[in-house]
Amino acid sequence: MLQNRLVHWFHGSRLLLAGLFGLLLAVLISCNQQVPEASPVSSPLRIYWNRGLYPAEDQALQQVVDAWKQQSQTPVELAFFSSDDILNQTTIALESGNPPDILFAHRADYTLAPRWARDGKLVDLSDVVAAVEEKYSPIALKSAYLYNKTNKKQGYYGVPIEMQAMHVHYWRDILAQVGLKDADIPNDWDGFWNFWRQTQRRVQTSTSYKNIYGLGLPLSTKASDTYFLFEQILEAYNIHPVDQQGKLRLQEPQVRQAVITAMEWLCHFYRDQDAPSDAINWVDPDNNVDFLNRNSLMTVNPSLSIPASQQDDSQMYFQQIATREFPNKPDGTPMNYLISVKQALVFEAGRNHEAAKDFLSYLTQPEQLSAYVQEALGRSVPAMPDALKQPFWRDSTDPHIATAVRQFSQRPNRAFYNVLNPAYSQVQAENVWGEAIHAALVEGQTVDAAVDAAIARIQQIFADWA
Repeated sequence: MLQNRLVHWFHGSRLLLAGLFGLLLAVLISCNQQVPEASPVSSPLRIYWNRGLYPAEDQALQQVVDAWKQQSQTPVELAFFSSDDILNQTTIALESGNPPDILFAHRADYTLAPRWARDGKLVDLSDVVAAVEEKYSPIALKSAYLYNKTNKKQGYYGVPIEMQAMHVHYWRDILAQVGLKDADIPNDWDGFWNFWRQTQRRVQTSTSYKNIYGLGLPLSTKASDTYFLFEQILEAYNIHPVDQQGKLRLQEPQVRQAVITAMEWLCHFYRDQDAPSDAINWVDPDNNVDFLNRNSLMTVNPSLSIPASQQDDSQMYFQQIATREFPNKPDGTPMNYLISVKQALVFEAGRNHEAAKDFLSYLTQPEQLSAYVQEALGRSVPAMPDALKQPFWRDSTDPHIATAVRQFSQRPNRAFYNVLNPAYSQVQAENVWGEAIHAALVEGQTVDAAVDAAIARIQQIFADWA
């Protein structure tokens, strides 16, 4: 009996040892085998881009993104936002610690970009700009060269893409209905503006456009076009709220009085019913809509988006809508145009700095940049003057492009005041001048009181930024 038990125990132990040995051998073999590593998954490049007014603008950017994706083998998450939403969405994302890698917003250059740079929230893109620095216009470089208070250094915290200036658009065919032509529009300051007021009455009484206005001018707190226009008017009157050293001058009595005079001049068009009654509520696209609906004889706009929208209608584009420059200043000298430089920004809190720089380096190859802006209907002009030598921009038969190129290349121009003092960007971000216009036209304040309140707010802004 005992012998049988010993035999069974020995046999079972031998089987157990054999099993353990086999398991150990399998583990050793497994450890020595070459296990392929998983392919690393690239972090996607996240881009927030200002949605265009027309599909062609977005398609032009999508083409650039697709080409770069194929070249770089980097996934991209591209999101388009309207001009009214993109800065709000970016601010929310930034505050939550999850901003996009790249931002391109039409209003950022003269509103939030200088503050973000000052607060150390933007990546210094000097290496990207340096590769094509000699190609850029001086204004483009000045606008992107910002101060970082965190490291106490200046650098290129934006990559210039395109530039905009303010243009005048009017209905040539409506003028023809009352026997007027392009050459009848005066080029002196007072004559120019009075022409549209007088023609409004003439058109109302002798054509079917009984409710048309002479001057489609943006006058709201909601439209960036409002402060662009008012800053251009200040320039026309040679009023400089900031000196060349970046010091505020609005506290000087003569400067204050000049601002009051300029604002009174603008407001009287609305009071005299020369401007649309709803202009005090417009957002940026509304002057486009108002004009294209033939509710106004003329309008002003800081891009060529109005004629660009009609490129498929040759009669409308070449014959009916006209684009011209501003008249001479009140002192008789040519207008000095304000230039807004649209830039791409990269956030420090983004996760893909190198990919962002690579994409922007790709986009700013001169031929690529010109092609992108051209494919976006030529609504703006490239930030590189040499691009304007290409056939698209030199086409003298295009009445709108030819006028815009002349404004950028043959007329005096300058950047916004935030290049002299970044505090002025907050003046524009808050639309302080638009708020003053609203106070005078809607709230019933005197222009003097409205301007004084605006000056007090601007002085506080400058003190806070000091």
